Amino acid sequence: MKSTLSPDRTELKDRWAEYKLANPKTRIRDAAKALGTSEAELLATGIGENVQLLDGDFRELIKEMGALGHVMALTRNDHVVHERKGIYERISFNNHVGLVLGEDIDLRLFLGDWKFGFAVSENDRFSLQFFNSFGEAAHKIYLTEKSNKEAYDALVAKYLAADQEVNLFVSEKKEKAPEAEEAADLDKAAFQQEWLALKDTHDFFTLLRKHNLTRKQALRNAPEGYAHRIKPESMKLLFDAISDAGLPVMVFVSNPNCIQIHTGPIKKIFVMGPWLNVMDPEFNLHLREDAIDEAWVVRKPTEDGIVTGIELIDKDGVMFNQFFGKRKPGIPELAEWPALIEQHSVKL
Repeated sequence: MKSTLSPDRTELKDRWAEYKLANPKTRIRDAAKALGTSEAELLATGIGENVQLLDGDFRELIKEMGALGHVMALTRNDHVVHERKGIYERISFNNHVGLVLGEDIDLRLFLGDWKFGFAVSENDRFSLQFFNSFGEAAHKIYLTEKSNKEAYDALVAKYLAADQEVNLFVSEKKEKAPEAEEAADLDKAAFQQEWLALKDTHDFFTLLRKHNLTRKQALRNAPEGYAHRIKPESMKLLFDAISDAGLPVMVFVSNPNCIQIHTGPIKKIFVMGPWLNVMDPEFNLHLREDAIDEAWVVRKPTEDGIVTGIELIDKDGVMFNQFFGKRKPGIPELAEWPALIEQHSVKL
């Protein structure tokens, strides 16, 4: 199926070609920002060549991911990239909210704004890539050398859009208003009492909404001993300590459309420029340390005892990365985890 590019798309394709010649190592997400467009629109200029537009109910497509076998799941936001290899297992949906609960690939999917899907071939690297209505990447799935390429081809054929035209309609994202430093009209005593009465970490989101608090505002008003800031450079110290101890941890990376979780050890740690990296065989993480505006150690009560997390927040107040000790419902957190944080982080 050949695609006919509109004049605007042809112009964008030409500009991207020029940009790639001048900046051959720049990733498509950064190129889109530099060119004043979205990643989805930039990717769509390849339709008819190395990109195919997908259509249909993406929930049904995701339910078939297990057929691909061993793949690499990628979820990212502006500051951190989370790549986990494994198999899509135990996939379920409740309306547009999905769960993938495999031993290796662990996802929370929010498909209400998964607007565009593409099958992409880049130098014999094959992937399925999904974007929201703003043209931002929601989630990507890459084949590995162990994947079932025939199942991939069949899946692409099944969900291929009949119309491969590239005139995507991408919504314009409004600028986020600056957050107030202090919470307005907060009943601090009631908020702290409800924090101390938490039974599940997931209830924390409800608590913030009830009191109309941003993440930073909530942490600044935490009960005594339940939240404190650490220096952002503590993250390298903590990564090294986790690696040395062989401690299994949970690493959460989220964007508005997906949360991806790694559970297990992290071993190979190194810094390259602003990026703090984990480069293990089945798990990679790329974290921009210079994006950390505030780093917090946060303690929340649950029915299984206190759960201790590290939360990284950017200058816009967005929490973009979380870390916990390995745990499951009904099992207390590892005692070594809060002890490691206490020993290997620098308090502010």
